[in-house]
Parts: sequence; structure tokens; C-alpha cells
Amino acid sequence: MQIDWAILAVVAVVAAAAAVTVVLLVAFALVGLSAGAERRVRGDGVAFRARGTGTALAVLCLLAAGLIVGYGLFLIIF
Repeated sequence: MQIDWAILAVVAVVAAAAAVTVVLLVAFALVGLSAGAERRVRGDGVAFRARGTGTALAVLCLLAAGLIVGYGLFLIIF
């Protein structure tokens, strides 16, 4: 039995990168969801709603994290 150490190192690096990416995406989603619902005013006096932007960010981050996890499961199963 031989171990291809170069391939094992590549697999370890990719797995670590995927894990860090998924954790960061979920963290960004939580930050996006925690944006206040109150109306905020920028320095130039233009009002905007932070809740919609934060929710959109959270949805995109969770979708990306789900796709990464789903692709990993696809690689394992098939």
C-alpha cells in the first residue's frame, strides 16, 4: 500500500479551504440578518433600509454555503 502524499496534501488544503469558506459565509449571513430594522440616514441625508440589504446578503451567503456543502456531498456520494 502506497500513499500519494502530494494528493493527500491537496485534499487537506481543499478541505480546509472549503470549511473556512462555509464558516465565513454563515458568519456573513448572521451579520446580514442582524442588521437593524430601523431606518438609517447616511451622511448625505438619503435614507435607506438596512434590513433588505442585510437579508439579501444573508440569502446569498447561505445559498453559496449550501451549494458548497451540496457539491461536497455530491462528490462523496457519486
